[in-house]
Amino acid sequence: MNEMKRLLSFVRRAADDYSMIDDGDRIAVGVSGGKDSLTLLEVLAEMRRFYPKRYEVVAITVDMGFEGSDFSEIEEFCRRINVEYKVVKTEIAKIIFDIRRESNPCSLCAKMRRGSLHAAAQEMGCNKVALGHHYDDAIETFMMNLFFEGRLGCFSPVTYLSNRKITLIRPMIYAQEKDVLYFTRRRTLPIVVSLCPEDHATERENMKNLLSELERGNKGLKHRIFTAMCRGEIDGFKKIGRYPDAGEFKE
Repeated sequence: MNEMKRLLSFVRRAADDYSMIDDGDRIAVGVSGGKDSLTLLEVLAEMRRFYPKRYEVVAITVDMGFEGSDFSEIEEFCRRINVEYKVVKTEIAKIIFDIRRESNPCSLCAKMRRGSLHAAAQEMGCNKVALGHHYDDAIETFMMNLFFEGRLGCFSPVTYLSNRKITLIRPMIYAQEKDVLYFTRRRTLPIVVSLCPEDHATERENMKNLLSELERGNKGLKHRIFTAMCRGEIDGFKKIGRYPDAGEFKE
């Protein structure tokens, strides 16, 4: 259970630092079937048992319509952890790859998936949507914005969508990807392999590889980037007393 305690410490710290969870919240976790979203789902489900603010958790998967998609193991997993589960059927894959034949499909795909997820969350009576972005995702997003758009920016830990009356939260921003990988392997989560032909062929994957290479020659580089984002209060990140580094919080 050490892997659960470790992830719980990161998620609870982020929830407290950024006031992500309030009494009476009904939180929809966007579950793609990947390691990040399934880890977040199990950790939030477990944290219901002791977190001082009472909240509910539901899980939503946006089925993009790829032939062969099967979410039955996730459905069984949700039953085991006592979480309501909904699969939203869409034709996003057909629209993007067959009808529009997008040369750069990722941006439109993300927008359509978000729209479907937010609509489903509203239908299920949720006031918050939790996404599985972690520490490494935040650093990669910041660096991609710097490299390709010439601006200092990232996704926000907490974002209110006034048009939907839904708040987006990212409770895993203190958890490094290696922690998520370790958790996934120890917990044997029902990961669904992505059927998207663009998977692992993105600028984000290139940035991930670049940062890994730079980290090898500059120990602590990613920690310094994350710390700078917090000290600079980039897009809602906060100056805090301690910052995550190598799986722990340091001054």
